[in-house]
Amino acid sequence: MAALPSLRQLSYLVTLSETLHFTEAARRSFVTQSTLSGGIMELERLLGGVLVERDRQNVRLTPLGEQVVARARVLLADAQDLMRLSREMSEPLTGDLHLGVIPTIAPFILTRLLDEVHQQLPKIQLHLHEAQSEKIVERLEHGNLDMIVLALPFDTRSLKVAEISKENLYLVCSKQDTNALQANSLDDLDLSRLILLEEGHCLRDHVLSACPIGERKNDNRLKASSLPTLVEMVSSNLGFTLLPEIAIENSMIKFNDQITAKPIEDAPSRTLALVTRKSTPLQSEFDVLLQIMQKITTNLHE
Repeated sequence: MAALPSLRQLSYLVTLSETLHFTEAARRSFVTQSTLSGGIMELERLLGGVLVERDRQNVRLTPLGEQVVARARVLLADAQDLMRLSREMSEPLTGDLHLGVIPTIAPFILTRLLDEVHQQLPKIQLHLHEAQSEKIVERLEHGNLDMIVLALPFDTRSLKVAEISKENLYLVCSKQDTNALQANSLDDLDLSRLILLEEGHCLRDHVLSACPIGERKNDNRLKASSLPTLVEMVSSNLGFTLLPEIAIENSMIKFNDQITAKPIEDAPSRTLALVTRKSTPLQSEFDVLLQIMQKITTNLHE
């Protein structure tokens, strides 16, 4: 049988692909630069092709190198799951669990989530990571996260998806915005005053799916970097927005006497979901966390 690449060699290549710098990749891998370089050269010899182009100033992957990195990420994630499987069989519901959550969900559930996990999974050390949808999906696929919470529709590729809850988006506007206050549907609104989150937030895409304004490179409409900023812009009567039901009972809206929220016809909806890899060894943790999330969101929507 022909010699096979080692997981260590593959991890060197993946780390180099992320840094495009041999010294930094070696530092992250806790080895010397010569060890990392030698491991990648041996990997190239085993695979019979050049994976990395090197010169004095630049490091870049070859087309073959990019394909190998993509497959290596899957192999490394599966290897991590294999290691976790042994622990899960001997000591279920224990150890570290890395959970990714998107910014338009995280502020409204994290306190309750931490409390519930502490009560129901006392031997689990929960590590929370907040990032936009594409980023946490990539980190889940690469094995850097165990599970993620995001809002659908979103491309979850071949990952395992379980529904937490569904929720509508509400019209949120200043109490001085006469047009928005009188609107019963999206057709009644002046969409030039619609304030969106910046690109990368799935909530932005959910809103745009229902609002026929299109995406234009020269679109000068106001954009916000976060939900608190978005709410402040609406409070200042700079425009209106659409926010998920989970945010409506939050203090930044509920106790802001400058704005109001109301349901509106033909408003879009979204589905909150818990997502993991199909190969996950943490099925028991996944099931318990799903029940916890369903309980939290049900209480928030009541």
